[in-house]
Amino acid sequence: MTVGIRHDDLRRRNRAMVLAAVRRSGQPSRTEITAITGLSHSTISAISSDLIAEGILREGRSEPTASKRGRPQVGLQLDPSAAAVLTVVLSLNLLTAAAIDYAGKVLAEETCRLDTLSLPREALITECVEMVRRRLGDRSLAEHRVLRIAFAVQGTADSHARTMLWTPITPHGDIPFADILEKAFGIPVIVENDCNMMAVALRWRGTDRYRDDFIAVLLSHGIGMGIVLNGELFIGTQSSGGEFGHMIHRPKGALCRCGRHGCVEAYAGNYAIWRNAHGLDENTEPAADIPDDEMLSLAEKARAGAGPERDAYEQAGSALGYSLGSLFSVIDPAPVTFVGIGATAFDLIEPALRRAIAETAGGQHSESIVFATEPKEQILIREGCAMRALTFIDQEIFALGSPAALALQES
Repeated sequence: MTVGIRHDDLRRRNRAMVLAAVRRSGQPSRTEITAITGLSHSTISAISSDLIAEGILREGRSEPTASKRGRPQVGLQLDPSAAAVLTVVLSLNLLTAAAIDYAGKVLAEETCRLDTLSLPREALITECVEMVRRRLGDRSLAEHRVLRIAFAVQGTADSHARTMLWTPITPHGDIPFADILEKAFGIPVIVENDCNMMAVALRWRGTDRYRDDFIAVLLSHGIGMGIVLNGELFIGTQSSGGEFGHMIHRPKGALCRCGRHGCVEAYAGNYAIWRNAHGLDENTEPAADIPDDEMLSLAEKARAGAGPERDAYEQAGSALGYSLGSLFSVIDPAPVTFVGIGATAFDLIEPALRRAIAETAGGQHSESIVFATEPKEQILIREGCAMRALTFIDQEIFALGSPAALALQES
C-alpha cells in the first residue's frame, strides 16, 4: 500500500527545509540550498520567491570570489524584521532577558541581581513578569513582532506542563511560568532546563564535534548536564534527563544544597570546592553564592602549589570523573564540553577526572575522550533559548505559509 503525502504537508516540509538551510548556513545561494536540501532548483526558486514576498527571507549582497567565474550567485538570508523572540534565564541570584530578532541578533538585554533564595514566591514571579514587560516595551522591538518567549531555569523543568518543578536557587517550586507569562502578554512560552539550552546552542554551532553525540556539563555554583544523542537533545519526560549534578557520587557523603548527601555537586560545585579548600566539615551548610573573582583567586592558589586548594579541585575532578565514567558505561564515550566559571579551572580538575574515568567500566577508551571548555554559561543558555524559539517559528509558523502562517500569528 502506498501512502501519499498531501500537497500542503509536502509544501510545509519543503519550506521548513529551506528555512533550516538558511538559518544554519547564514547566507547560502539557491544552488547551495539545493545541494543541502536535495530539492530541485525550481522548487527552491519557487519557495524562496514566496518567502521573500512574505518578508521572511531577503536577498543578500553578492561578493565575487577569485575561485568562481561569471556572475556571482545571490545569497539568501533571514529577514531580521520578520519576527522576534524573547529569552529569559533564571539562575542563582540572577535574572536576565534579551530581545532577539529573527536573524538571531540581540536587540536589547537586561540583567538583574536578585536574592533568589530569600525572595517570596509572588515577588519572584513579579520580577520575572516585569522584566518581560520592560523588554517587550523596548523601542528596539518597535518594528518587530515577538512570536515566542523561551524561559530557561536552573533546575527541573517540565517542558510539557511548561512549569518550573524544582530548583536549588529558590525554595519555591511548581511555578507555571508559561501560563503566567502567556496570561500577562498573550505570547506563547516554552520553559526549559538551562543546561539543555547550553547543549542546543552548541549543536547549532555546526562543527563536527557537536553533530551526533556530545555532552555539555555546567561547572558553576551548581552542576548540570545537557546531552545530545544521535543528533537529538535527550530530555527525559520532564526535560531534565541530564540531571547529572544530583547523581550520588558517595552515599551518605557531603551535604549538597539540594538537601541530600553525596551528590556530585556536593564535591564539584563552587560551594563544595570553596568548602573543601577552607577545611570546613563536609556537612557545613553550603554557601549561598561564591563570587566569581573569589573562585578565580582560589584556582590561582591551587596552581601555586600543593595544599587544600589543590586538593579541593582534585576531589571535584574525581567526583566528575567517576560519574562521567558511569554514564559512559551506559552510553558510548562522547566529547564533553565544560561550561561556566569552573571551566576556567579545568587544568586543575582534568588530571583527577581522567584518572577516575579510567577506573570505571566506561573508561576503557578514556584516552580518546575529548574535552573542551566554554566559560560563559549565560551566553550559551541565551543562544540555546533563542534557537529553540526561532526554530519553532521556522517550523511551526513560517513553514505553514500564507495565509495559514498569518492566521496563526494573529491568534
